[in-house]
Amino acid sequence: MTRIVVVDDQEMVRTGLGMVIAAEPGMDVVGEAGDGAAALEVVRRVRPDVVLMDVRMPGTDGIEATRLVTAELPEVAVLVLTTFDLDEYVYAALRAGASGFLLKDAPADDLVHAIRVVAQGEALIAPSVTKRLIDEFAARPDEAERPTLDGVTDREADVLRCVARGLSNSEIAAELFLAETTVKTHVSRLLMKLGARDRVQLVVAAYESGLVRPGD
Repeated sequence: MTRIVVVDDQEMVRTGLGMVIAAEPGMDVVGEAGDGAAALEVVRRVRPDVVLMDVRMPGTDGIEATRLVTAELPEVAVLVLTTFDLDEYVYAALRAGASGFLLKDAPADDLVHAIRVVAQGEALIAPSVTKRLIDEFAARPDEAERPTLDGVTDREADVLRCVARGLSNSEIAAELFLAETTVKTHVSRLLMKLGARDRVQLVVAAYESGLVRPGD
């Protein structure tokens, strides 16, 4: 059973999301909150698998709440939901540790799929924002602030470039002429070396370090 906490400052939105989730087998809403501070308290108490997090809320907003939740409870996946298809929110949410980003007007099936994906430890970004998100990753950090890839081998760097292009493990294996199990090992080592939660965080590292740039 996937246990979910719904966080949104509008009660009707929380109710609607709850109804969608309740209709799905294997999913259960175990808590809800109307702002970020309350969300942290609820998450601490019920320890869900996934948090559906609104961005714009009074007081502690969804970005700060995501940062607090993922820092204290890294095993909890945060899926950010917003009506605002804006780079600044996507970038900030993923930097805060979110495992996914989805627009509120996405179909119910997409929401359910997104919950299942992040609950399994994977990452998901709405296709409508991916291209501009990549541009944003490359544009934000100053050169002096760019993270380094110290300790990453040449082969791991090759794998990281492929991850940044959105390739799956099987696609990376075919492109680099490696066994899929070897690719999985490289990805696991990259996650550990770069302190990344998931593949989305690896994409952040690839672009912010300058290893990959838009158009590569």
